[in-house]
Amino acid sequence: MIVLGIDTSCDDTSCAVVKDGRQALSNIVSSQTSLHSKYGGVVPEIASRRHLEVLIPVSHEALAQAGVTIKDIDAVAVTNGPGLLGSLLVGVCYAKSLAYAAGIPLIDVHHLAGHIYANFLGEKVPEFPLLNLVVSGGHSELIFMESHGRFSVIAETRDDAAGEVFDKVAREIGLGFPGGPYLDKLAETGDPHSIPFPLPKIRGSKYDYSFSGIKTRALLEFESGGKAERLKPDLAASFRKAVVDQLLHAVEELLINTGARSFAISGGVAANTLLRRESRKLAEELNIPLFAPPKALCTDNGAMIAAAGYYKYKVTDCCSPEGPWLNPLAGLEMQSWGEDMQ
Repeated sequence: MIVLGIDTSCDDTSCAVVKDGRQALSNIVSSQTSLHSKYGGVVPEIASRRHLEVLIPVSHEALAQAGVTIKDIDAVAVTNGPGLLGSLLVGVCYAKSLAYAAGIPLIDVHHLAGHIYANFLGEKVPEFPLLNLVVSGGHSELIFMESHGRFSVIAETRDDAAGEVFDKVAREIGLGFPGGPYLDKLAETGDPHSIPFPLPKIRGSKYDYSFSGIKTRALLEFESGGKAERLKPDLAASFRKAVVDQLLHAVEELLINTGARSFAISGGVAANTLLRRESRKLAEELNIPLFAPPKALCTDNGAMIAAAGYYKYKVTDCCSPEGPWLNPLAGLEMQSWGEDMQ
């Protein structure tokens, strides 16, 4: 089964052609980083207008690179949430038009499910039950999966997402945009133990995250040091360690208590050097396989949407429950697909 995946959830326009949920025949991403860099963050109106300009040529390039035409496509999968509403609207409308014109199924994909299924692109795939750490600029969740499409959110952030605080701190200390990768590179040159960042205590939750406090602590530390250039490497290293420590603090207990047979990390922050290193170390100590996408598949891309769409179609044997009236939803709730795939 060949699926065309479309993602326009934020500022990257991406289309990909994936065979049987595992083999990416193409994966084209048009970045908008240069458009938003002068603002220090994504401007929703600019993002949606840019999607309108490039989505058709990006989809044509994805088909050409895969060596197929729209007649060879068996289904169209598209992110319908969560994300920036204007951006989502562009992708959903285009996907609906393609599916209707070609007479093929339209599959709606939750953005976080897409990130999870980036780990199913390749020769080896995770074994169920599976514990997923999904971390990006807008999300920080621990999601348990008993089988394909059976999602249980165990933990989530109470305030900022991990990727969001990386970007904000990076911006305030004068690094480039997007800030996460720049801060990660700088942190490799600093002392991660130079500045203490205690784990936050969250009332009423054993596993949930809160990153706003350590973000504020980092910024206050930078200000109290006179915003000196020499402070930046140690601050970046200590702050990065604090975020990663919090992301992983409950993972060992959950892997043991849930009986998970695989651990996966995904989302833009899964490209973080320390997170990948510490996740690998933890998995080795517990003798459990770790799955982490190639860095190119950590950020938003159409291949992960196509992969998730393929598995969703196999599980549910149907397209979107809303059919051709599929609507984008900025705050889409994550729900299970249904029964396990046979």
